[in-house]
Amino acid sequence: MEQKSEINGHAVPAPVDRTSGEKGAPKSMREKILEFLTKNLLVLMTVSGVLVGVGLGMIVRNMDLTKAEMTYFAFPGEMLLRMLKMIILPLVVCSLVSGAASLDTRSLGKLGGIAVGYFLVTTLIASGIGVALAFIIKPGVGAGSLNTNSLGLESVSSDKETTDSFLDLARNLFPSNLVAAAFRSYATGYKMVASGNDTNGTIVYQKVPVGTEADGMNILGLVLFAMVFGVALRKLGDEGEELIRFFNAFNEATMVLVSWIMWYIPFGIMFLVASKIVEMVDVVLLVTSLGKYIFASILGHIIHGGIILPLIYFGFTRKNPFSFLSGLITPFTTAFATCSSSATLPSMIKCVEENNGVDKRISRFILPIGATVNMDGAAIFQCIAAVFIAQLNNVELNAGQIFTILVTATASSVGAAGIPAGGIITIAIILEAIGLPTNDLSLMLAVDWIVDRTTTVVNVEGDALGAGILHHINQQEVKKKQQQEGGELAEVRVEAVANIQAEEETSPLVNHQSKATEATPEAIESIL
Repeated sequence: MEQKSEINGHAVPAPVDRTSGEKGAPKSMREKILEFLTKNLLVLMTVSGVLVGVGLGMIVRNMDLTKAEMTYFAFPGEMLLRMLKMIILPLVVCSLVSGAASLDTRSLGKLGGIAVGYFLVTTLIASGIGVALAFIIKPGVGAGSLNTNSLGLESVSSDKETTDSFLDLARNLFPSNLVAAAFRSYATGYKMVASGNDTNGTIVYQKVPVGTEADGMNILGLVLFAMVFGVALRKLGDEGEELIRFFNAFNEATMVLVSWIMWYIPFGIMFLVASKIVEMVDVVLLVTSLGKYIFASILGHIIHGGIILPLIYFGFTRKNPFSFLSGLITPFTTAFATCSSSATLPSMIKCVEENNGVDKRISRFILPIGATVNMDGAAIFQCIAAVFIAQLNNVELNAGQIFTILVTATASSVGAAGIPAGGIITIAIILEAIGLPTNDLSLMLAVDWIVDRTTTVVNVEGDALGAGILHHINQQEVKKKQQQEGGELAEVRVEAVANIQAEEETSPLVNHQSKATEATPEAIESIL
């Protein structure tokens, strides 16, 4: 029965709230299940892709495929990696330009400073955990007979000087050719140059460093250029607005492409995992020979990713870090399958913004930087590997060498490529710094496909929690600013009211008007 109300004497039917009953009605179990599946469909598909990939790999492994057939079998996984790498360049450049241009210089400097501090501290903590675990577990003690030949591995050596490695890092920050930086980076090579004769008349040669180009994107140089370019566009004011809008639109279009690629991730991951299992040669021999090294590395990743990083996040935000991380299952699964921080970047940006509500300006500014310079997981296994090789060669490390490992691992992880096995290259820098041979690097490379998975997950987790911390700090700053502005407005209003009251007390015109308004009708009639 409709209720009626009166407006101007006319009966009007009252509006009926048809939604109140629907909102109050409890959802059935079927509706709850459907809602959960719809919300978490991509996550469930991605996790299922990993599990199915493990099973598929075990089945296909028994078929004794040839090398060519293995290549064909891995093709769908290869396509996923190619898609993700294709999107990295436009995503990093456009997101950093638009992110840097959308923040004022003061906020950019403050957030950038906090981010650099966070990255350095967490990487240094990770290095400390790695060294401590290596001395506690002692993965290299008793494995002196283990060498490259006993496992049938190819030797890996690096004759690059530590000084040249860090100089290359500085050179890559400022690429001489931005177009070439999209697919090449600077790397120092060496050539032997005759420098004269000794006393016996023998020609003396010197090793002279020469510049060479190495395949692979110079992501460090592109990140720095994009940040500075974004700041420059903001400085232009109105003249730079059109170009900022262009990069913003480019960035949004790139994120649409990312959302499409993400639906291919479950299928691609299934074949990535399966093909890696098929390619494994003798897992039992590797695990028994290097089991303590693998255990120490994974334990370090669990401690840092499961305890240290969540505690840091909680210390800053006072929020549950695991509820934040629960929205990032898809990027973590992608990181586990691809072993690439750079390849995980597109899905990480999307999930951090959509599932955790991080401001786009923060996420698109800090995550590309984090994927380039923040390598907590890599620092852990690099330190363990350095101590492992020292123990393998029966070398006692002194306090100075341990300090060198910590500092070098923290610094060199900045330049580590966000690609599979990228950290192996930086281990050579650490070994050169403490005077250890690099001949045993192939042992690390043999089990890197196992350790690199948890390494990449910890790397991207550190980036994501860093973005969450910066988002929280930025929100607090905005609230403080609003409160200050509100207080200033209240003070202005009080002053304005006081001034009006003072004017009313002193103005003869106002007094005359007030007396006129206080006059009775009889007085007005007598005047008229």
